Amino acid sequence: MEDLKLLSVWYSPYGCRIKCALQLKGLDYEYIEEDLSNKSDLLLQYNPVHKKVPVLVHGGNPVVESLIILEYIDETWPEKYPILPKDPYERSKARFWAKFMEDKELIFWGLVQATVETKEEKINEIMGMLKTIEEQGLGDRKFFGGDDIGFVDLAFGTFFRWFKAVEELKGIKIFETCTRLQTWFERFNEVAVVKENLPSVDELVAHYKPLFLAKYG
Repeated sequence: MEDLKLLSVWYSPYGCRIKCALQLKGLDYEYIEEDLSNKSDLLLQYNPVHKKVPVLVHGGNPVVESLIILEYIDETWPEKYPILPKDPYERSKARFWAKFMEDKELIFWGLVQATVETKEEKINEIMGMLKTIEEQGLGDRKFFGGDDIGFVDLAFGTFFRWFKAVEELKGIKIFETCTRLQTWFERFNEVAVVKENLPSVDELVAHYKPLFLAKYG
């Protein structure tokens, strides 16, 4: 058995990416649930710079930041399920779209803070990004990675599960207007590792609703 530990919290989309990847690779690991209101000495030891989850610890060495962890897992166990494409050009495109999502996440989260006056502007901005992802990123493929889920699917799919919870909390529907993206998302949610490692939208809404109401009313 590999000496693998994953420090995360159950509701983190970034940690869930790693859970899915580890299971796709068929790797055994020890999962350590963190309390972000009372961070453990272990978390502070392994991620002293950002003090955030997820952290993958392999042989005593910590790896941080979810997209970097995904690449580390793929490079360390290349003989098992490929997460990144083998072709260098396709690999560069996968990295581009994952970075695109990373750069745009704050705009999605900005919907949470949107007021009555700013909500329409935020919705239009998000709609434009979703259409770009759908048309330029996904196209007519089954998954972003082709016939099977890969790097971009894990980056987008885990995040969009959380975005669906935000939609529920705000009482709006944006995602379902992008029909190809919605079909991909439904397909993604049927993958076994996704079913086993991601909380449901209802669980996320139940978790975030008290925080949402306390902060935004």
